[in-house]
Amino acid sequence: MINGLIKATLTAALLAGGATIAAAQDFTIRATANSNENDEDYDGLVVFKDYVEKASNGAIAVELFIGTQLCSGGAECLQGVADGTIDVFVTTSGGAAGIFPYVQVLDLPYLMSDDRVAEMVLSGDFTRKMRDMALADSGNTIRIMTIGNTGGWRGFANTERRVTGPADLTGLKMRTVVADLPQELVKAMGASPTPISWPELFTSLQTKVVEGTANGITDIMNMKFPEAGLKYLTLDGHAYMGAIWVMNNEKFLGMPEEMRKVVVDGFAALQQATFASPKRKSIQAYQEFLAAGGDVYVPSPEEKAAFKAAAEPVFAWFQENVTGGPEIYEALTAAVAAAEAELAKAYESDLN
Repeated sequence: MINGLIKATLTAALLAGGATIAAAQDFTIRATANSNENDEDYDGLVVFKDYVEKASNGAIAVELFIGTQLCSGGAECLQGVADGTIDVFVTTSGGAAGIFPYVQVLDLPYLMSDDRVAEMVLSGDFTRKMRDMALADSGNTIRIMTIGNTGGWRGFANTERRVTGPADLTGLKMRTVVADLPQELVKAMGASPTPISWPELFTSLQTKVVEGTANGITDIMNMKFPEAGLKYLTLDGHAYMGAIWVMNNEKFLGMPEEMRKVVVDGFAALQQATFASPKRKSIQAYQEFLAAGGDVYVPSPEEKAAFKAAAEPVFAWFQENVTGGPEIYEALTAAVAAAEAELAKAYESDLN
């Protein structure tokens, strides 16, 4: 009772003085991810929810919907964000490519060499550039908030044989998403691209509809793919598995500036959580893969160069065939060069 009187008196005094304060749960953010609680996306959302609710002092409530409760795929979920029925959604480049084709730049192979480069690039102006493009193309409805990670780095995995170079992929039926660029990459490697939805991949491997896929180790083990016959994994690290976090722009801009700052900081915390999560989870995932009879191969620098050379036609294809391709390709390669230069200076200092 006393606390209630104190709060009421303080509120009246602040309002009398012209100040405004946020009441409990003035805003509710409905966030969804088409994944499960073992996924890095879920880890990120838990951190986001905790940060935003605490930092807003309860003015913002975050409701999490994991799986397909609100929507069942990239196109449907992104339409929900545009319509305002969903506030926050996370998508891969493959899931968003039908609406924003240039996000496939994240799947261009061998451009980013390691986690430090990728994390620096995705924390900077490159992501803001992609945000501006997506806002323009969605009629200012879909706002890219951040790009995190969902599963580490893509490697070539299959049921048939160890892959040490592009020639070993020849003739394999490789699962891809529906987006064009991953299919072009598979063709450049001499394999046969076969678009298969994620929920159907286990059965497709088991029944030999496809013989391989390009995924990270945590996704492979979360989905129990070794039980479907997946045995060989090559750690060529051809693409960083970026996760694009979007928000309804009207919902974001409808908040006062201090609440928008809380949301932006919440996405920064989410990004850091998804950067870290695959690093930790992959340790056990590799152990489980090997224990299940899996074969893990790390290409030599010369072998990795051969993979990169085979993938070279994809870069020209992307710039010639993807709307916004040249613009976003230039933005990414410039950001990578800047990150590598900054890291080189840091190494010069840190190693001496």
